[in-house]
Amino acid sequence: MECSSSSSSSTTSQKHEVFINFRSEDTRKTFTSHLNGALERVDIKTYVDNNNLERGEEIPITLVRAIEEAKLSVIVFSKNYADSKWCLDELLKILECGRTKRHIIVPVFYDIDPSDVRNQRGSYAEAFVNHERNFDEKKVLEWRNGLVEAANYAGWDCYNKVTRTEYEIVEDFTKDVLEKLNRTNVSDLDRQITKMEQLAELQRQFYESISTFENMLNRDATIQRVTELKMERSIRMLRLTPDMLSYMENSNDNNKSVFENMF
Repeated sequence: MECSSSSSSSTTSQKHEVFINFRSEDTRKTFTSHLNGALERVDIKTYVDNNNLERGEEIPITLVRAIEEAKLSVIVFSKNYADSKWCLDELLKILECGRTKRHIIVPVFYDIDPSDVRNQRGSYAEAFVNHERNFDEKKVLEWRNGLVEAANYAGWDCYNKVTRTEYEIVEDFTKDVLEKLNRTNVSDLDRQITKMEQLAELQRQFYESISTFENMLNRDATIQRVTELKMERSIRMLRLTPDMLSYMENSNDNNKSVFENMF
């Protein structure tokens, strides 16, 4: 009974943004692999665990850290998801991060009715019959409550795929994840930009009432800071890597040298 997290990044030393919690035997070669590929195409790194957990093991510290370091977790609920204690334990950690950190949680209901997850019916009811025989009552109750909490998050219902293909669903889901991450990545800058723009407006009004050189310089400095913050915002939205930024700086230095040598 294994549960895996999936990604282009195999260790937490490589920065990842998304942790994918899923039942390996259900979706590794279908939805999760398609989702992983789609996320890679838009430069979103996800976490993959290539080491299957053996029966009786607790979640390794590397997986706990991977969940904590991610900005967003995708929980792929499938028919056999609840069979795995490790999927359920990862789920509890994800929910903990959602409550204590600014951690985004997005459930996906793949080949399973959301109400079956929320109410533990069907294959989920069968899974909990086994869990109640093998685990203590407190742990089972935590898992049950965790499923209810996670199923109540705004998510994606891929159970009734009548008019849409899996490819279309994955592409739309990827866009949604990208938008959520982008909003998170620039939210601090948006707050700063708003405050600085408000300050610039106050400084403009002050300069119009008291037209001194110093007041003009103060306003100009604020406007310059707004410009810098907006540039940083654009860089984050474009998801430029440090290598790309280094190349841009080197290119600017080279162009400057060529210009200076002309005179």
